[in-house]
Amino acid sequence: MSAPRGPNRPRPLAQAPDGPVHQYSLRVYFEDTDAGGMAYHANYLRWAERARTESLRAIGLPHQMMIELHNSILVVRRIEVEYWRPARLDDAILVETRVIAVKGVTLTLDQRVLRQDGTRIEEAPLAALRVELACLDRQALRPRRIPEPWRSALGAARGDTPGGVPGERV
Repeated sequence: MSAPRGPNRPRPLAQAPDGPVHQYSLRVYFEDTDAGGMAYHANYLRWAERARTESLRAIGLPHQMMIELHNSILVVRRIEVEYWRPARLDDAILVETRVIAVKGVTLTLDQRVLRQDGTRIEEAPLAALRVELACLDRQALRPRRIPEPWRSALGAARGDTPGGVPGERV
């Protein structure tokens, strides 16, 4: 039986969305694997976290700046992961991060874990993650609107253009 569809049901993760992408490279080390030489499933979450942090840094939004200037933090609200093929010991891995939506207090990202073979990146992902982050006041730990200049920078990373259609997406 297939999963229900509706306004609260996200689309399947099988196909990457269009839009600008940040790429983060890493290698699968012995410590990342199980007894069979395959990457342990929880490591995909760690790799995705590193890639998200570096994607924010790449657009000029390091976490420390958000804490110091806006007294705000981004926390994971929800993660959905689909695993298709295993990463193995010594594989070169690429994690692609795309901003899908920026709303009042939340940010939604699509992340793909891909195997690299030299300069070629395999088309079929090993895993895909849909991550929803929430912006919180650091002291009160209460939701707060994503502050500027974060909103604009995230909108630009999503591919929005200045003067675009206003709405909840940015």
